[in-house]
Order: sequence, then structure tokens, then C-alpha cells
Amino acid sequence: MASNVRALGALLHRVSLSSSLAPLSSASALRGIRWLERSPLSLPSSEVARRARRIWATGPVCMGRRSCKIAGRKDAQNLKKMKRNSKIGKEIVAAVKKGGPNPKSNTVLAAVLEKARELDVPKEIVERNIKRASDKGQETYIEKFYEVYGFGGAGMVVEVLTDKITRSVAAVRGVVKDCGAKLADPGSILFKFRRVRVVNVKVADVDKDQLLAIALDAGAEDVIEPTVYDDDDEEDSSESYYKIVTSAENYTDILSKLRDEGVAFEPDNGFELLPLNHIEVDDEAVELNKELMSKLLELDDVDAVYSDQK
Repeated sequence: MASNVRALGALLHRVSLSSSLAPLSSASALRGIRWLERSPLSLPSSEVARRARRIWATGPVCMGRRSCKIAGRKDAQNLKKMKRNSKIGKEIVAAVKKGGPNPKSNTVLAAVLEKARELDVPKEIVERNIKRASDKGQETYIEKFYEVYGFGGAGMVVEVLTDKITRSVAAVRGVVKDCGAKLADPGSILFKFRRVRVVNVKVADVDKDQLLAIALDAGAEDVIEPTVYDDDDEEDSSESYYKIVTSAENYTDILSKLRDEGVAFEPDNGFELLPLNHIEVDDEAVELNKELMSKLLELDDVDAVYSDQK
């Protein structure tokens, strides 16, 4: 009995020390209290110590659709911006390879540079890639799509702009295999998506009726509202986006009208692939697909990953 009391005292002492070093979350503290309430004094001291290690040595695990949305939101936005800038850089190299470094005579390059200005791509990235295009041994970039069977019946399309196709396909195949997914044959997944121009407008920056009026007046094909879940809070709503879907011909008209109305927006980086139908999957598949997409986006050649997961 005395040894059990000493073990409990040691546990309380460890809790006190850990709280002075790093504040425990209220949920973690409550779990610890409930454990103490349930622990019979007849337990051997070794069992008490073992349970103590299990409680205090492990942090919370991110599970479920709700935590999947919240975790890493800022990192996801930074990664999206980095990928966008990388793709513009590769498009600049391809344009210079095709028609030279002078935008006055190279209309393709002029269009890419205009897009870079629209997307606020840093000037040094533009200049560095114009110079890189003339480097000996630098090959042009080719657009490729790899299709993947995700988890829970979801499909994915991996957008790649690469100067080495053998490298890119090997890298994508390696990640897919390591994550336990499977590469699909060409055309198996891609037909489930449509390629469109998209203008993203944050929900917090515009009135819904105003946005619909602007989009319809400019000839947009559709305005897609963000998916809303029962457990969404105000922060979730502020980080959600409307997607104005349009043809390439009407794209600049929509941007002009949004500017005229003072509505902030984020243009796409040339196009987006939108699913024709969404697939609803369970929370376990959400986590597995999230991990797969995250690892694919870590690859240098990958510019975007599109999924029909709801």
C-alpha cells in the first residue's frame, strides 16, 4: 500500500513539473484527473507508473474531418502560394525556350508575365527563370497529368510541369506506393473532372448576392459555394471561398468587374480541374487522402493535386 501511495505521489509531482514547463491543455488535464479517480490503490506501483507514461507522454492525435480542415491551414496557404510561384517560373522557362526572352516579340512570354503580375509573383523569381531558360542543359517543361485511385473511392489528378518526365513519374509512383494507394491508367480518373478558369473570392470579403450579380453580369458559368459542415465555426467561414467558374474568354471580364466593385479576389494560375461529382468518404479515408495529397505536393515537379473527395 505504501508503495502505491508513493507512486501516486510521484505521479502528482510529475504533473506539477510538466505544468511548470509546458501548460497542459484542459482536455489533457481532465484525462489525468479522471485516471486518478479510476485508479484503484491496489494496483501495483509498476502498473501505476506505466499508465502515467501513457497519459503524459503522448500528444493529441489529429483525427476526423473537422480536425483535418483546421490542422495546417496556414501551412496549406503558404504551400499553395509557393507552388503557384514555382509553376509560373517553369512556364516562363518554357515560354523563353519557345520564343526567346523578349516579351515584345514573344507573345506567349508576354502572357505569362502578365499572369505573374496578376498573381503578385516576386520580381526576382521572374528574372531568375528568364535567365535560367538560357542556361546550357536546361530543357523545356512539359505538362503531364498522373491519375491516382485514392481511398474510399475518391480519385485524384496530379498536375505536373516537368523537364524530366522519367523523374516525375518515378517520384509520383513512389509516393503513391508508399501511401498504399494505386496509380490509375491514363483516362481512368481525368474524365471525372472538367478544366475551367476559376476566380476565388473569400466568403468574408463579399456579399453573396453581390457576387452572384457580378458573376452573372460578366457571363460566368457558375458560382460554387463552399461546403458547409455542421461543426463549422466563424473561423471556418472566414477562410472559405466562393469559386466563380468561367470560360477563358470571359475570365478577364470577371476580373475587371470585381476590381470595379472593389471585391478582393485570387485568380487561378491558368486553370483548375473541378470534379463533375463529389465522392463522400469516411473520416479514415479523409485522413489517408490528406496524407497522400500532402506527400504528393512535397514533390518539386508537382504543381497541384485535384480530388473529387467531398
